[in-house]
Amino acid sequence: MNPTKKLLPAFLLTLTLTSCSSATPGTAIGPGGRADPITITVNPAKTFQTIDHFGASDAWSCQFVGNWPDAKRNGIADLLFSSDTLGNGKPKGIGLSLWRFNIGAGTAEQGDASGIKDEWRRAESFLNDDGTYNWNKQAGQIWFLKAAKERGVNEFLAFPNSPPVQITVNKKGYANAGKPNLNAENFNKYGDFMANVVSGVREKTGITFNHISPVNEPQWDWSDGGQEGTPFFNNEIAGIAKSLSASLIKSKLPTKIDIAEAGQINYLYSEFNKPGRGNQIRAFFDKSSPDYIGNLPNLTQTISGHSYFTTSPYNKAASKRQEIAKALQATPGLKYWMSEYCILGDNEGEIQGSGRDLGINAGIYIAKVIHNDLVNASASAWHWWIAISPYNYKDGLVYIDKNKTDGSYQSSKMLWALGNFSRFVRPGAIRTEVSVSAAGEGLLISSYKNADNQLVTIIINDQSKAADVTLNLQGSKLSHVKIYKTSATADLEPVMGAAAGSVISIEAKSVTTVIGKLGQ
Repeated sequence: MNPTKKLLPAFLLTLTLTSCSSATPGTAIGPGGRADPITITVNPAKTFQTIDHFGASDAWSCQFVGNWPDAKRNGIADLLFSSDTLGNGKPKGIGLSLWRFNIGAGTAEQGDASGIKDEWRRAESFLNDDGTYNWNKQAGQIWFLKAAKERGVNEFLAFPNSPPVQITVNKKGYANAGKPNLNAENFNKYGDFMANVVSGVREKTGITFNHISPVNEPQWDWSDGGQEGTPFFNNEIAGIAKSLSASLIKSKLPTKIDIAEAGQINYLYSEFNKPGRGNQIRAFFDKSSPDYIGNLPNLTQTISGHSYFTTSPYNKAASKRQEIAKALQATPGLKYWMSEYCILGDNEGEIQGSGRDLGINAGIYIAKVIHNDLVNASASAWHWWIAISPYNYKDGLVYIDKNKTDGSYQSSKMLWALGNFSRFVRPGAIRTEVSVSAAGEGLLISSYKNADNQLVTIIINDQSKAADVTLNLQGSKLSHVKIYKTSATADLEPVMGAAAGSVISIEAKSVTTVIGKLGQ
């Protein structure tokens, strides 16, 4: 967002959005008078990155929830994947366009002996101890995989957190003392295992994983037994990627490899505090690097990282994301995917408490993180961590009872705030230039042009007061306008009565999406 006082001539579109303001009498937006509308100018002719998808993962709850009664598991799947619209105009779900499938390492079969105390964080494996495979495993996750496909999801990513326990160093799904839990002589076995899973799931479901991500947050030690995981150094990640590449080619699979799910975005553009595990953009995509793998025929020209621990305060977070964008420029054509996030900690006081939060403050915080990643890091994709959470934590889009066979579920504002993006900014959309008059510095605004020539403009208002805006389009007009709002009282609700000749009133503490057809 680039505040400016002088705006180029444009066709003016004005709309109405009914809202409640928290302003007190006598303020500029209260009964005592209203400030002049803030002017937002969108230039569809100036564009930035192409958006690939918005996603979330099935870890770890889907292994159980996928076996819940039909009405409940289908209700949850609708919330996550559906692009249908209800009779009142409200979206049925948030229309995720990618689904992440966790390939288990076999800690569920080990039970208590796995060392992972929480059975909800253990995961089954398709691999048997005798080297054969059982494609009836991970049945709950397979159900959600198929449910996503049935609701229009076309992109699927498989990710293991650990190699299967049969080939790890300590025969467990987590590491000892921060040491990598896979020896180099087993890289080929690991590659074959992942390729076999892609083939087996395709035979089971008819779904071929478009992507596979062989390592996850390799900077962390993963030695506490909290979940499956293992650290790796960059040279080891390069070796694993080469083995996986060969295995996929041998099996004649079209699946592409994505790396490297950095545990924190600092590791993408700097060594930070983990020598040999950072500077991953340069390590994997600079031809002069000893760990260069950018020429693998089935490696996507994409680097992935996680936004954890780097989202507050906002301005500092923005500068770190600008470092990513700068580092990407060294490799023309290289894209960045923000491939995992949920709210961890208090984040400099910008979001309070570590417990479950279904309210709008958490939703607004997530919307701001998405905006920051898309606008300042030029992320081409944005993925949430666990789509379905049984925990008292800010990690779920949908929350459930921690019950393996049945229970209740409820959506969060984090789900619907993400939906302001995922439901309307579709794969292939291109981010466009946005500028705003000086009075609009309290708003975060981004705009996207879908492949069908539909313009989507998302306005985040984290202020405790409403804001009146007008929307200008340079060189174009907007028709068939619709507006959707997520607020304390609205879950991606359609705003009725949008009409030319009025002003958009953006409710305090809300995320508002304005969509319409571009034309001359």
